[in-house]
Amino acid sequence: MAKAADPLGGLCLPGQALALDLAPALAPRLAQRLAGLGEHALADLSYSNLWLFRRPHDYRYHAGPWPCISGQSYDGQRHALPLFDVREASAEVVDALLARFACLYPLSAREAGHFDPARYRIETQRDDADYLYSAEQFRRYPGRLLQKKRNLMAQLQALHCVTAQPYTLALQGDALQVLQGWLGDKGKAAGAADDLPCREALALASQLGLSGFVYWADAQPAGFLLAETVQPGVVVVRFAKALVNCKGMAQYMFHHFALTAPGPVQWLNFEQDMGLANFRRTKLSYQPAQLIQKWRISQFSQES
Repeated sequence: MAKAADPLGGLCLPGQALALDLAPALAPRLAQRLAGLGEHALADLSYSNLWLFRRPHDYRYHAGPWPCISGQSYDGQRHALPLFDVREASAEVVDALLARFACLYPLSAREAGHFDPARYRIETQRDDADYLYSAEQFRRYPGRLLQKKRNLMAQLQALHCVTAQPYTLALQGDALQVLQGWLGDKGKAAGAADDLPCREALALASQLGLSGFVYWADAQPAGFLLAETVQPGVVVVRFAKALVNCKGMAQYMFHHFALTAPGPVQWLNFEQDMGLANFRRTKLSYQPAQLIQKWRISQFSQES
């Protein structure tokens, strides 16, 4: 009997660990998935971001006619991140991927809308959603709900002489001093939280397409921010660290970046909160315009 054709055309398993030399081939595929989404672009779909967080997610590249990057979501689900337009894939291709991985993730609403809910489980999780804000929100901190942000920023400027410079490798030492102080403020050991990705981002910012600023209070390093443009006018804040003893510095950094970023900024994406209560409180306190849902497509269980 002839062997049935593989719909995936020999998808490379177990795949290869993400490396920076894959960026020229894979980054354009991710950009195609984001094209036209505007402010609804998913923060995850950047090769720089995937590479920086390759360790906690165990990201691996699988080559083939229907290539993907596999990974482990924060809630432990093994997923396939398509490097193609899922709307162009046949049901046989999708089913073959779902036979190898628990779900396709993350998908935009545009992509998820292509799937038949009678055939596939189509769902989102609150912990995955990106926080989207109008940049104007940070330029002015308008209204009663953001009054505390305005007051904290005013307090900082009343107590300290605050200065900023665009981030370059020459400022890496000052930024690392802030990162070390931030870890201490949070009671975190070296290598905990996003310490390692942050160090790599500071070392390779230009290569990774990241830009931002370092901030000083009375000539002492007190904060830094690195961000990435994912669509025209849409910027994802990848790393923002401020020292606790400079109260109001975080609010000032977001305000300053929204006013003086090197390119036009209409929307700021603060990524997901991962279900962490402190992240959720903080991100909600800035009054997001929208939570951008990330969709998972999976097969119904046998019991369903």
